[in-house]
Amino acid sequence: MANSVLPLQAKNFRFVDIGVNLTDPVFRGKYHGKNKHTDDFNLVLERSRVAGVKSMIITGGSLHESREALKLAKDHGFYATVGCHPTRSAEFDKFKGGPEAYLNALDDILKDNMKGRGRAVAVGECGLDYDRTHFAAPEVQKKHFRSQLSLAKKHHLPLFLHSRAAHEDFVSILREEGFGVDGGKQVGGNGGVVHSFTGRLDELVELMSMGFHIGVNGCSLKTTDNLSCAQAINLDLLMLETDAPWCSMTGAHASKAHLNTLSSSLNDLYFPPSVKLEKFVLGKVVKGRNEPCSIGGVAWVIQQLRPEVTYEELVEKVWNNTVTVFGLDDLD
Repeated sequence: MANSVLPLQAKNFRFVDIGVNLTDPVFRGKYHGKNKHTDDFNLVLERSRVAGVKSMIITGGSLHESREALKLAKDHGFYATVGCHPTRSAEFDKFKGGPEAYLNALDDILKDNMKGRGRAVAVGECGLDYDRTHFAAPEVQKKHFRSQLSLAKKHHLPLFLHSRAAHEDFVSILREEGFGVDGGKQVGGNGGVVHSFTGRLDELVELMSMGFHIGVNGCSLKTTDNLSCAQAINLDLLMLETDAPWCSMTGAHASKAHLNTLSSSLNDLYFPPSVKLEKFVLGKVVKGRNEPCSIGGVAWVIQQLRPEVTYEELVEKVWNNTVTVFGLDDLD
């Protein structure tokens, strides 16, 4: 039987999870500093492979975490980002040697990890988060967001961006630093993605006009307004992620109605049987702990909002977007 007429569930869909927090201890069975179950990290990876996840970009959210992300990436043939999340940006000022030394340390990590599998493919996670200013004041966040943009220019890397309740300041800094047109390519930048997008439609339109891609996960699909925004994303600028272990899709989300149309065979791949943490069984998903295998469900919801393309066409489009922006030409 020709591949073009194979039933949907038999097709070989392929994904790159562009935002996954594999350094989080919950993937080793540790929650809030306490061991709760057997380390099932390798089973998480196996479930992702079965679901078509060919690779992942492990998020670096601090200097320490960026090193951890790169080690995991090298160990498993994935990729990583290098940067400091806005809620951790106070680390710059507390660092021995001060902010300049912290930035230089990030720079050194990038310089040493630009080639081969396991390499750094983006600067970030960086940006602004005004929902959690108790971790770092807005002025602290803005200062160290701006400084990290210099790394993207220097190394000609894409950005892995975070924006929460801070759109005006976020785009102002990007524009002031030369990232307002074509993702900053005129100043040495190389575009990038605003990950885990949950903003308004006008914010989405502005970010796309600046040349940035948009990362969608379960948190991007919670409400009907979220779905309207997701529907408006230019498919040439769409990327998919899970933000695991966070941003899982639940029955209370607006996305649920679309997930109900997922075939049983794909549902079994993307959302394997789960158990509550206190009833952990080795080989089953921990309920509430999102995993990279669920990325196909995110893609499914987007395709249901965009019936002018098939599921296969949408998945391949996003694959090509991702490979192009992050330079993943070494993927099979």
